[in-house]
Amino acid sequence: MKLNVFWFRRDLRLEDNTALDNALSSGLPVLPVFIFDTNITDELPQDDARISFIHETLSDINSNLQKAGSSLYVLKGDPEEKWKELIISFDINSVYINKDYEPYAIQRDSKVEELLQRKGISLCRYRDQVIFEENEILKADSKPYTIFTPYKNRWLKKLNENPAITSRVKGEKHSKFYQCSYTFPSHKETGFRKSSIRVRAYDLSVIPDYHKYRNLPAIDRTSYLSPHLRFGTVSIRQLVTLALKQNLSFLNELIWREFFMQILFHFPGVVTDNFKPVYDDIQWRNDEKEFRKWCIGETGYPIVDAGMNQLNRTGYIHNRVRMIAAGFLCKHLLIDWRWGEAYFALRLLDYELSSNNGNWQWAAGTGCDAAPYFRIFNPITQQKKFDPKEEYIKSWVDNYGKPGYPEKIVEHEFARQRALDVYKAGIKKRLL
Repeated sequence: MKLNVFWFRRDLRLEDNTALDNALSSGLPVLPVFIFDTNITDELPQDDARISFIHETLSDINSNLQKAGSSLYVLKGDPEEKWKELIISFDINSVYINKDYEPYAIQRDSKVEELLQRKGISLCRYRDQVIFEENEILKADSKPYTIFTPYKNRWLKKLNENPAITSRVKGEKHSKFYQCSYTFPSHKETGFRKSSIRVRAYDLSVIPDYHKYRNLPAIDRTSYLSPHLRFGTVSIRQLVTLALKQNLSFLNELIWREFFMQILFHFPGVVTDNFKPVYDDIQWRNDEKEFRKWCIGETGYPIVDAGMNQLNRTGYIHNRVRMIAAGFLCKHLLIDWRWGEAYFALRLLDYELSSNNGNWQWAAGTGCDAAPYFRIFNPITQQKKFDPKEEYIKSWVDNYGKPGYPEKIVEHEFARQRALDVYKAGIKKRLL
């Protein structure tokens, strides 16, 4: 039987899914496929919490597909090799995907497209994880924005000109899926173990008051949306529609996400290099013992330690504390932002290359529209401002205020001056 294939990737939902809806409207049965990409999964621990979340989400999708007499076809391996197998196993007319904008994903999809084209199979791509794609928000000279505020203003203007872009896709009947019954693999069969760390359900009720509590880590008024956005269990169109009605500060965060995505697309070198080359000659100290203390929450600065403990135990870190902890590593300890970025990539449930890279380069002062190098957060005053009753700290630092809590890894004033001197020297050397 000739059929079309929908390839799940960063869009793990059956509703309001652009490419899936178009596949179901195509007139042919649709085989839903997911591939555990070993180019990615081989780099992860066996109990990686994100893999557990993906597996759990796919299981739910499969259960819903079974109600329509279908099932999810799950594979594991290199995507190009798995598509060679799929082409042999099925009479495929077209493959439907939602676009992914990260460098590896672009390369992967290009290879798969070449393979499909050689067999006379078309690859149909759709916008789904963003409101505006990489080349839709450009300056008058057709170059990408590198400063957030003008990007945001242009983004909002374009949305006002085309409000229908946030509308839900119409939703085709699930009876149009290919009728099949494939065995859904267990955790063990995918080569992983179920993690003890869980992705929390998202909470849209916090959006109206987001601006009131966004900087207060002790008050658990977090949406927990970020992992769901990362893996597409929620539609960006739904969130933007809500944010427009309920809270423009929350909308700002969604626009930041797309800003960093287009930065990564247009400047893929930021993955390994400073966005601003003027900082290339900074002499990072890169003390491995101090880095380890930062990782495990033993810096002697309670707000930093609380954040790192939250991250290590749950896969989450409050956004305000994330900025404090990142800035501390780069400027107090003078450790290369790439070390911190890699550690967060390993631990964050919501890890997304563009946002993680953009936020780390922002903290280090090396990125586009970054905090200036001479802005160095004082962790003590930050703690007094955002956790004045020490509630957040006491929740995450078990030995806070007790014997055994570590001394400060470095004094703030000394570290601040050292960072200023090192940054100035690096800039001077670069400009000579």
